Amino acid sequence: MRHVIALDVGGTGMKAALAGPGGELLHEARRATGRDRGPEAVVAGILDFAAELRAHGADRFGEPARAAGVAVPGIVDEESGTAVFAANLGWHDVPLRALVAERLGGIPVALGHDVRTGGLAEGRIGAGRGADRFLFVPLGTGIAGAIGLDGRVEAGAHGFAGEIGHIVVRPGGAPCPCGQRGCLERYASASAVSQAWAEAGGGPDADAADCAKAVAAGDERARRVWQDAVDALADGLVTALTLLDPRVLIIGGGLAEAGETLFTPLRDAVRRRVTFQRLPELVPAALGDNAGCLGAGLMAWDLLHGTPAPSATPTLTSPEVTT
Repeated sequence: MRHVIALDVGGTGMKAALAGPGGELLHEARRATGRDRGPEAVVAGILDFAAELRAHGADRFGEPARAAGVAVPGIVDEESGTAVFAANLGWHDVPLRALVAERLGGIPVALGHDVRTGGLAEGRIGAGRGADRFLFVPLGTGIAGAIGLDGRVEAGAHGFAGEIGHIVVRPGGAPCPCGQRGCLERYASASAVSQAWAEAGGGPDADAADCAKAVAAGDERARRVWQDAVDALADGLVTALTLLDPRVLIIGGGLAEAGETLFTPLRDAVRRRVTFQRLPELVPAALGDNAGCLGAGLMAWDLLHGTPAPSATPTLTSPEVTT
């Protein structure tokens, strides 16, 4: 059976799959990234994992993978296939596309940014399916974005497109590791909410999920923390939609798991802020943590078929999952 390799590399774990031509995940596997062993070991682990997936596909389906897609965090030069920088993995200027292609016998390989890759999947086969313009914003440890245009995701001239987390929403506010003060992700990321709730009385081990539960239970301290985050997020989103005019605004990541505890006040806050702008549909992401693998698979099929690949609905079978 024709298939491609899809690999989504995170700061702590790697998710991988063999994806069929309709987007279906035929085989899934996960393992630790192993960043504690250093950047060279991380790269070696990626190459070993990809080779194991190739061997598994050849054994199971009678033919090797036709192509591969790899999603990684940090700054990515997709044109040259270089992982330019990733603070949480400790690497600089890694020619990852060439290394993976060499290890896999010269098959075509696509390298993409993890959020843009997840956004590609959400836009083409997930919550933004059918929309000609969308913005995908996952709210996790940080905040980034993917700008979707006619079935593809914009990388920008230098690979920085979509960095909505570094829009300044509170001038002169909390310092950000990027060097600015008052960036959106310092107020509305899951890590920011966790810190604010812990300081407001949630306890030293409190996190954003605990804050959401406290909000739902009627805790006034939690409600204030949550509303501060929602207001900051709405400020950033309205700036983005003013510039980009998306038809659909897709919110994902860990904070979105709060459901309507997030989406009801967020829709209200965005609605209050728009004036001349057209209000986009604001929806939760649909693909969960499969988005990165699905997007990596789509990138791989695009190499074979041209961009974009057909917008098939993926069949999430009962996959064989290995660790």
